[in-house]
Amino acid sequence: MARSAGLSHDRATILSFEKATGRIDGLNHAKQKRRRTPVRGFFSQRVVPALRMGKLTWDFKLAMDVNITMLPEAVIIDRSETKQQVLTQISQHFAKVYGLDSTEMLDGLEQREALGSTGFGRGAAIPHCRSSQVRRPTLVLLKLEQPIDFAAADAVPVSLFFGLVSPENAGATHLHALAAISRFMRDETMIQALNDASDGEAMFALLTNQFLRDAA
Repeated sequence: MARSAGLSHDRATILSFEKATGRIDGLNHAKQKRRRTPVRGFFSQRVVPALRMGKLTWDFKLAMDVNITMLPEAVIIDRSETKQQVLTQISQHFAKVYGLDSTEMLDGLEQREALGSTGFGRGAAIPHCRSSQVRRPTLVLLKLEQPIDFAAADAVPVSLFFGLVSPENAGATHLHALAAISRFMRDETMIQALNDASDGEAMFALLTNQFLRDAA
């Protein structure tokens, strides 16, 4: 019962934001026509490199004016075989790449998963939490060599995990980021391209190169 309630709450909230911006109509996502410009569905206006903590950080402006931070080093391929291993790896990469506390990240991700799986379908999931350690939504993208059962809504094994941590008191910003990522995950062409990518560098390039070509 807790799983179903938690998943329904996330979906209902995301849908309410999407419907308010006129981006979808109704609950049946799967039957809608897919966009063929995948990166623009995820990034809307700008990709901004900035020097933070001695590292080049990329700030992506998502749909609904949500800025999200992602480093190239935060896009990884992993061999985890269980949900717990996936959450641990995501937490450890939040620590390694962004200097966040891995224990706090893991606790937050586990608490959210206890409410219901963040597997939204099509072989992708958005494990997420909030923390006072960040000032804007921050992303780790993990791809598994072999998909695993993540109790996703459509029962499809999951291989792509968009780990998201948002500021502790930024409820609306967090939900906007979840909604933007969920729309991105509905682009089957991009999902397949990410699954086919040979390494993290190629995956990061998929998320950025099309926008940068269009902006040039």
